[in-house]
Amino acid sequence: MNTNYQFTLKNETTQTDYELSTLCGTVGPDVLDMQTLYQRTGMFAYDPGFTSTASCKSKITYIDGDAGILMYRGYPIEELAEHCTFLEVCHLLLTGELPDQTQLHKFTDDIIHHTLLHDQLTNFFKGFRRDAHPMAIMVGVVGALSAFYHDALDIRSKEDRDMCAIRIIAKIPTIVAMSYKYSIGLPFMYPRNDLSYVENFMRMMLGNPCEEYRPNPVLVRALDRILILHADHEQNASTSTVRLAGSSGANPYACVTSGIVCLWGPAHGGANEAVLNMLLEIGSVDNIDRYIKKAKDKSDPFRLMGFGHRVYKNFDPRAKLIRDTCYEVLDALNLHDDPLFKLALELERIALEDPYFVEKKLYPNVDFYSGIVLKALGIPSNMFTAMFAMGRSVGWIAHWDEMISDPNQKIGRPRQLYIGEPQRAVKPLASRG
Repeated sequence: MNTNYQFTLKNETTQTDYELSTLCGTVGPDVLDMQTLYQRTGMFAYDPGFTSTASCKSKITYIDGDAGILMYRGYPIEELAEHCTFLEVCHLLLTGELPDQTQLHKFTDDIIHHTLLHDQLTNFFKGFRRDAHPMAIMVGVVGALSAFYHDALDIRSKEDRDMCAIRIIAKIPTIVAMSYKYSIGLPFMYPRNDLSYVENFMRMMLGNPCEEYRPNPVLVRALDRILILHADHEQNASTSTVRLAGSSGANPYACVTSGIVCLWGPAHGGANEAVLNMLLEIGSVDNIDRYIKKAKDKSDPFRLMGFGHRVYKNFDPRAKLIRDTCYEVLDALNLHDDPLFKLALELERIALEDPYFVEKKLYPNVDFYSGIVLKALGIPSNMFTAMFAMGRSVGWIAHWDEMISDPNQKIGRPRQLYIGEPQRAVKPLASRG
């Protein structure tokens, strides 16, 4: 980054001027360099939610919400979703480049041969209630990985960091599938090395030991695309959490677990599950008009889930891709006449045509369509956030690795605007009241 130009910050009280430099990224808006602000002025910047604050430098993902642009390492998401597999995208996010045939073969082989869990780790599942939420199980099991794979935990070693990345990408699908099988009382399906990454997961998740599982190629491609679209999304809440945890030097499994915990929140990774719950609440196409009126009523607590996005002020570029995938899946499974999917498609039509939604740019987002696709694939709604975590795990570990590799990395320490009581004396107990 190069210094571009300077701003003058004026303190009207002391009549003092402070020069603030700007830093230029490859693309996107410039940023004010605030690193020495407190040292020079005695003041902090106040920015709740960090909506105007860059917490780090990164080469991984770029978003322009106004223009509806999402790029991984400079490649538009539209091209990656069209021409690449999820494992190709994983290689890109981790290394900075798409793999050639030889690199992809080695990377795929490394992933496939690390999908199996340590046998004692499977005992962890038995400690949970059968009705435990899959995300609660994931938090416990992923957090325990460092206890079983402590042979490569030197975070200053690039070789160890690469091995941790391979293990996280390889083992989280196994953990997700086992979390589901445990919750419904069915035996675990162990991974098979002769299947692709997504085929292997679908077999572990949806198959059973009594018969051979034959995945539908259309559904395999649909799930592969969902994972690509969820692989990374710049400095979102969970990724920022991973970076903050990692800044203390915590091991990568603990850091990824912190990301899973953050993703669990309904305002973040739980949105696609909320979409399905909303559709179930509406219940029928006949009820849509009533619920649309409720959504427009500011005094009504009901909100349409899966519409609009905090970052994208135009159409979510991921939604365009997953919409096509959604229709492909519904065609392949002949589900267009299913009541739930008819309801979803009619809600989509109204939102794209109704002036209220169009003016406010409340377009269907990636969560709206991904919830429909996952439901069509036979994945229950309480597993949706776990599926999100499976796709996002590569983004988390890529950001963690980038941060640890930065020689200027510091432990995260946000400041605050204190609004509590000023200093006061402690009164004797008898004098209080």
